[in-house]
Amino acid sequence: MGTSVLSVRLDRELLERLRRHAARRGMSVQDYVARTLIRDDFDERFQAAVEETERFYGVT
Repeated sequence: MGTSVLSVRLDRELLERLRRHAARRGMSVQDYVARTLIRDDFDERFQAAVEETERFYGVT
């Protein structure tokens, strides 16, 4: 199995929030984000966030 790289640009405030969440769990930010992405409920939570964002910006 090969590997891939995902690069994400985050503003300072969001990165600090991720650092705090990761530190509480004794994890690196990278590990915290990866574990969040593989959670069983990620797809549903992501879809809900997309729908909320679309409603906020009036996108249909």
